[in-house]
Amino acid sequence: MRSFWRLMRYLGNYRLLVFANILSNVFTAVFTVVAIPLLAPFLNLLFSEDDSQLLRELPQDTQGVTYATDWLNYQLSQLIINLGREQALVYVIGAIISAFFLKNLFRYLALFFMAPVRNGVVRDLRQQLFDKVLALPLAYFSEERKGDTLSRISADVQEVEGSILNVLEAIFREPLIIFGSLAYMLYVSPSLTAFVFGLILFTGFIIGGIGRTLKRTSSAVQEKLGSLVAIVEEALGGLRIIKGFNAEGYQQQKFAGDNNSYRNMLTKLLWRRDLSSPLSEFLGISVVAVLLWFGSKQVFSGQLDAEVFLTFIFAFYNVIDPAKSFSKAYYHVQKGIGAMERIEVILDAPNTIQERTDALPIQDLQSEIHYENVGFTYRNEEGPVLQGIQLRIPKGQVVALVGSSGAGKSTMVDLLPRFYDVTSGRITIDGQDIRDYRITDLRSLMGIVSQEAILFNDSIYNNIVFGLPNVTPQEVEQAARIANAHDFIMATENGYQTNIGDRGNKLSGGQRQRITIARAILKNPPILILDEATSALDSESEKLVQAALVELMKNRTSIVIAHRLSTIQHADEIIVMKAGRIIERGTHQQLLEKEGEYGKLVKLQAF
Repeated sequence: MRSFWRLMRYLGNYRLLVFANILSNVFTAVFTVVAIPLLAPFLNLLFSEDDSQLLRELPQDTQGVTYATDWLNYQLSQLIINLGREQALVYVIGAIISAFFLKNLFRYLALFFMAPVRNGVVRDLRQQLFDKVLALPLAYFSEERKGDTLSRISADVQEVEGSILNVLEAIFREPLIIFGSLAYMLYVSPSLTAFVFGLILFTGFIIGGIGRTLKRTSSAVQEKLGSLVAIVEEALGGLRIIKGFNAEGYQQQKFAGDNNSYRNMLTKLLWRRDLSSPLSEFLGISVVAVLLWFGSKQVFSGQLDAEVFLTFIFAFYNVIDPAKSFSKAYYHVQKGIGAMERIEVILDAPNTIQERTDALPIQDLQSEIHYENVGFTYRNEEGPVLQGIQLRIPKGQVVALVGSSGAGKSTMVDLLPRFYDVTSGRITIDGQDIRDYRITDLRSLMGIVSQEAILFNDSIYNNIVFGLPNVTPQEVEQAARIANAHDFIMATENGYQTNIGDRGNKLSGGQRQRITIARAILKNPPILILDEATSALDSESEKLVQAALVELMKNRTSIVIAHRLSTIQHADEIIVMKAGRIIERGTHQQLLEKEGEYGKLVKLQAF
């Protein structure tokens, strides 16, 4: 139940509304219970013609419930004496209608106050999840499926809302009604009430066993749904490949298998859940039958008045109906806890990229970046990805990283903005370990242009401005001109306000890349990271993008990862990497003269 109580803590943000809900539920319970004894005088008036039982004076030696009953009988007796039975019956009926009206009014008010609480908690939970997703390091997502994360943020959060928050009113209201009704029943006949206790204990034992099974099944159902969403997300992202390889049938079979498995698991879950209502009703009717038999014997023997026995049956119904609602709520809570536990996997995931409490500010690169004997290993990798990296990058220099795929080039640059933290050694900027700086300040120093142009389903303008405050349209246009992007932007339907679609798919590869370069130019960072920014482009687009990159790199410290060696010939230093180590370094001409690994790469590309 730890997950349940953790969710309840979110209610603290809505104390006033929760208090109003609880108060409304209390009044609902009060008027539900009050309506029960009101039926006794109504039935007495309806069936009795004997005036000898009327109270002429209010008894003075009674207290508690007995006094309340005597006071009610006295007031009714006075009505009959003064107004007659028919008029008194009208007053009693009016009192019953008023009690039921107030009961349902407060029942609605309880739901009215709970609606913004439920939706607010769901909003807070979803916001906290999204914030945590953005805060988690990239290493976390290298081992998680995006579709499963999406399922936790969408389906699991909705399950919490439908399963737990939806039944809070039942949790707060039903026990009060049950307690009040039981109190009346105990007052009327303790022996008859013993049967009710037996039913509650027996029902609770059965429901508890089924509920534990339901919780286990619910967790499995939510995990299977996450797997389904992951398959859909992967299919949408890879439609071009799926169609190109005629793999529709394979994907359909893969989805159908998981979809059918989800259906079977959900069916079993619903079977168990739906068992609660008929089971409770059957047990309730069985006990009512026993009560009718046992209570009738007491009425026939004169131990109990007929009208009191009928109100006892009504009170018992007021126990059974809330008990059924409470049992359903228990099922829903068990189902919701399974979803909440999946949400907690993200909420409680450790963030290995931590900022120190006394972190230092940094506004600019003053002298150099220094990799000091840096080593790095992914969590599930057997061997190191980087080892013994020694590299100085003076301010204003262009350093290129080359080597075959898997050499560790991208990992090396990912360590600089602290997307990952080094396993051994350290990276310093101006002599200070980058882990000592504020993360936001550190990343503000850097502009990143990756091989894949990362764009968002928004306007061209917003994609260029992305995350930057206080930017003017003139500055955006200037950045686009430097990036050789202004002309094609103005040729689009709405210019800078044109929506570029999902991941910028309305633009060509070269156009997308120039948008990302314009974004980097607008940021005006002192450190520039170019991760194979032109490797996926055709020759014409590459020339335009390369011209934009030359403008971008002016007066900046740049780290360039390149497969096309022709683009880095003028770098101040070229670093050749292999299997996570630096094996050669020097200028283009120096490395050619060595006729080593770099010379081989140049000859292969020339060939």
